[in-house]
Amino acid sequence: MALERLAIVGTGLIGASVGLAARRAGVRRVTGYDADPEFLAFAAERGAVDEPAESVVAAVEEAELVVVATPVAALRDGVRDALAAATDGATVTDVGSTKAALCASVEDRVRFIGGHPVCGSEARGPLSGSAQLFAGATWFLTPVAETEPERYRLLHGFVASLGAVPLAIDPVAHDRLMALTSHLPHALANVVLNHAGSVRVDGHEPLGAAGGSLRDMTRVAGANPRIWIDIFLDNAGELRAALGEHRRRIEELERALESRDAGWLARWIGEAGGNRRRLLAEAYDDPGALQRVRVHVPDRPGVLSGITQALGAEKINIEDFELDHLSPERGGTLDVLVGGEAAARRAADLLEAQGYSVIVSPAFED
Repeated sequence: MALERLAIVGTGLIGASVGLAARRAGVRRVTGYDADPEFLAFAAERGAVDEPAESVVAAVEEAELVVVATPVAALRDGVRDALAAATDGATVTDVGSTKAALCASVEDRVRFIGGHPVCGSEARGPLSGSAQLFAGATWFLTPVAETEPERYRLLHGFVASLGAVPLAIDPVAHDRLMALTSHLPHALANVVLNHAGSVRVDGHEPLGAAGGSLRDMTRVAGANPRIWIDIFLDNAGELRAALGEHRRRIEELERALESRDAGWLARWIGEAGGNRRRLLAEAYDDPGALQRVRVHVPDRPGVLSGITQALGAEKINIEDFELDHLSPERGGTLDVLVGGEAAARRAADLLEAQGYSVIVSPAFED
């Protein structure tokens, strides 16, 4: 069953992206409401909603599906208001990062189905919204025994139409999974960076001497506190459990170092290598074939777009990329991942002809 009328409550990055992706997927009418009139105006300007509404009631009154895309702390009120205002035939879902407490608080377990698209970025606000945000992303759905099959099919089909991969999961299991794979990494990134930023080593500033490993593992440190405080507190029990297990594993490492147990360290590193290969196999079709094209780039406007456009014009597909900025004077390094040695060599030849310094190597070493 094709969806024709969608309502979005909350038009930040995720809400605006839902609207943009829905319009691209053929949804005929997208209404929207946001408590922040400026956000709503920007979302309408971007084309994420074609009918800005002055209230939740006005936004959802004719919708077949309502997506509540407010911050985690406002989700319970947002879902409650949407259910009260929507018709009995409308289905309500959300996009929050935590599910157990919200799903337990909703009385109407027939019309509400929890949801969580596992995607996003460090950007925020409707102007950062993108119709491509959900492409290939897992989108968790939390149907329960009372969920009507027709409603679940509608939501499942809508999520798939946005390019995401819908996956049913129990709300409590969802929060345990997110604690381990998302909330724990965010917490540890803050711990590591605050540790490095709070000490001096014989007068040296650790952050000033940091290499790529510290930058890589702390990329998410300091993420928007308005969002992450609520996530940490809403999933505090599962996050504490994950931190406790992490502490136990740190103590194992400490004991191995104290006893100089090289065998244990070899097995430990080998296990991590195997787990990383499994992780990459989920992210890329053929990680072993990927080549890293590392380009030294100056710090000036237009450089990145020029490189990506040049590679695109030669039909060299960019599987992934990452910019490591050193300083305004030194510029930085741009790592572009492409599939296969031939494509990597073509990319290197093209960029070297433009005056860039380029190094090609396998993207992921064993």
